[in-house]
Amino acid sequence: MHCTKNNQSANNTSNHSCDNGVGKRTSRRGFLRASTTMAGLAAAGGFIGTDEATARAADAGGKKSTARRRSVRPKRDFSGGCPADIRARLSGPWPSIRTPFKKDGEIDYGALRAQLDFAVEAKAKAVVLTWGDSLFSILTDDEIAAVTKVVVEHINGRAYVVAATDRWWTGRAAEFSAYCAELGADMVMGLPPDWAASTTVDTLVDYYAALAEHLPVMMVTNYLGRRPAALSLELCDRLMKEVPGVVAVKDDLCNDTACKMCMKTHDRWVFSAGGQKKNHMLLMPYGVDGYLSTFMTFNPKISWRYWDAIKANDMHMAMAVVREFDMPFFDHIIGYEGSFDAAIHGIDEILGRGQRWRRMPYHSLTDKQLAELKDFLQKHKMI
Repeated sequence: MHCTKNNQSANNTSNHSCDNGVGKRTSRRGFLRASTTMAGLAAAGGFIGTDEATARAADAGGKKSTARRRSVRPKRDFSGGCPADIRARLSGPWPSIRTPFKKDGEIDYGALRAQLDFAVEAKAKAVVLTWGDSLFSILTDDEIAAVTKVVVEHINGRAYVVAATDRWWTGRAAEFSAYCAELGADMVMGLPPDWAASTTVDTLVDYYAALAEHLPVMMVTNYLGRRPAALSLELCDRLMKEVPGVVAVKDDLCNDTACKMCMKTHDRWVFSAGGQKKNHMLLMPYGVDGYLSTFMTFNPKISWRYWDAIKANDMHMAMAVVREFDMPFFDHIIGYEGSFDAAIHGIDEILGRGQRWRRMPYHSLTDKQLAELKDFLQKHKMI
């Protein structure tokens, strides 16, 4: 049975009749308390453990991170759809944050902070954690919590912060959403598990409603690529009617279904294209707002050149950017062992902002591959 929710506020827990499969109200303290203990990690104050102390000490400058004010936010009414201020934050190019590592596999929190500062200096209006790019696939629950905390605290209101879930069951995902709200994150991106097509529209509505108890929600379409288009479109209809706290989409489908979803939802949700500028151009006739931009992580001038052309309705210039930079770049980096993510981690080392390493069994670029990548970027005037 699906949840019912009062349409006056996405965060009005008193009017929500679903227990999200937990059997009781989710707790902000519950997320880390229930997580796997590793290397003596204990939740201090119920929210973070020694991993955060490590994160603070890892700052190359030895500076203490400034915690964002954890004030109680007024509950917002999302019954009219995505508010203009949130739509503005997620329109245009925005970067997804990649978790950097040292050679020994430890998270490099100094490099993470440098990555965030670069995004702010690049005038990114939002920074977004994603299950894929942020490499949650090789992080523990505690590490996901620690990385999220560092991102929120270091951004400290300088940009809109979208946190992201792992592929957790509904109750645990809801606990994490509550945890992110306590930290001061602005939104949470939910990626539900869907092994063997195990979810239904009803259970997915419950899932997103559980996250929306605590924060506005961004839906990511990654898992829907394995499901019929009709399910995706029905899910959009149901969420728009029943879960007003869902206000955003990050698309990974990049296909006809994505076009239909964008056209169906764009009046109520802010819709962002994933991956490449050509995917943004595909969705333009259907009301797309922003797009995930890899160039915002190392050469934001290219991102803004494209976006300025879009705003000016200069499609000739926009296509020129795609032709001269976007397509050659992605065609090249996808060809590396370890694919595009290995190359993007390599760019951090080329820029002197971090190191190339990813945790095993993920491949990291060899010295030869790194030199080849640097030569390509210089030849094409991307660095």
